[in-house]
This record gives sequence, structure tokens and C-alpha cells, in this order.
Amino acid sequence: MAASLPSELLRRKTAASLHFVLVLTLLGILAYWGASHAREWRSTQTPDRIPRYMRMIVQEWLILGIVLLGVWRSGSSIFTVLGERWRSVRQIFTDIGIGVAFLIVSVLFVSIIGPIVGMKHDNSEIQFLLPQGGREILCWFAVAISAGICEEAVYRGYLQQQFTAFTRSAALGIFLSAFIFSLEHLYQGFARAFVILLGSTLSGVLAYWRRTVRPGMVAHVLQDLLPLLIHR
Repeated sequence: MAASLPSELLRRKTAASLHFVLVLTLLGILAYWGASHAREWRSTQTPDRIPRYMRMIVQEWLILGIVLLGVWRSGSSIFTVLGERWRSVRQIFTDIGIGVAFLIVSVLFVSIIGPIVGMKHDNSEIQFLLPQGGREILCWFAVAISAGICEEAVYRGYLQQQFTAFTRSAALGIFLSAFIFSLEHLYQGFARAFVILLGSTLSGVLAYWRRTVRPGMVAHVLQDLLPLLIHR
């Protein structure tokens, strides 16, 4: 376990400053677009969610592609964002185990903090997003996998390191990337976005500790699949 980052890691940016601004701008545009359309989506009586899911998947991989392109062009390894390759079966199971354990902690955390801040536990705030029927459920699996991989790589693998380099503070890097992530989810309501901010901060701590986003990816995918079980 790493108690602190070496000073050179606190200074090292994974991509150019202009690229960083571009990524933040794109994320801001997507956040605004999602918030502005949320009311329309909620009011639709029989929504066709599959086109919406397809857009979400494309957006996730597009942003990750832009991030990886900038990292590559700067001369950094894309594995600084994705985490080093698994080199043994033991590493795979270790990361999966940590991811599952982190998910359990996250669920307990939300169950305690959620009611305090007024978050509803019946998923009514995100009901308009949840799939209905076999085809939509299959698409939702693709959404969950895409979000788990891409969002952890972008927010915990890229933004967190960039903010850390700019502020010379790992704590600020973790918080600022979590804050941006919570803004992306404001369309789900302020209470849920606040809980997401706290949960994302924990995810940032996990990535900082493990020096990889892979356990976070595992937890993120499973967490996005949980509403299917609760909804059923």
C-alpha cells in the first residue's frame, strides 16, 4: 500500500494542458446535454431506450478514445490511464476480489448516507433509464460494461492524475475528478449526485492506493448492474 506518491508523480501530467481543457469541455457539454434532456426522458410514457443506450455507449468510448489519443500523443503510455497489464492469473483474481469487496463497501455506504441526504432507494430517480424487456436488458449490459471501463479510465485514470499534477496534491486530484464525475450525474437529482460524489471520492482513493483503475472498473460494472436485480 502506498502512503504517498513520489514527488515526480505529483508533477507528471499524462497529456498536454490543451488536451486536458478539451476533455473537460467535452465532458461539460455532455453533462449539460444530459441534464437538459432528463425532464423530457422522464415524461416519455413509452420510451424507446435502445437508441439512448447506443448513444451512451458511443459517448463513453468516444471520450475514452480522445483521452487515450492525447495520452499517446504526449508520449505517455496509455497504461498510465488503463493500469498495467495483468501479468498473472493471481493479479486478475486479486483485482476482481478487491473490486467485489469495494462494491460491498460502496453499497453499505450508500445505504447509510443515502437516506440522510434524501436519496430514494427505489431507483425512481433513474427509472427512466432502466431497461424493460430482454433486448433492453442486453443493451444495458453493454452500457454497464462500457461505463465501468471508460468512466474509471477517464475519471480515475486520466482526470485524477491530471488534477494531481496541476495541483501538486493527490487529495485534490481525487476530489476534483470525483466532483466532475458527480456533475455528469446531476440529471439524476442533487441527492443522488452528492452520494455519487462521495462514492467517487472513495473510488479515487482505491485507484490511488492500488495504482490502477482495474478494481474500480470491476466494482463500477457490477454496481451499474445492481439496479436490474433490485428492479426485478
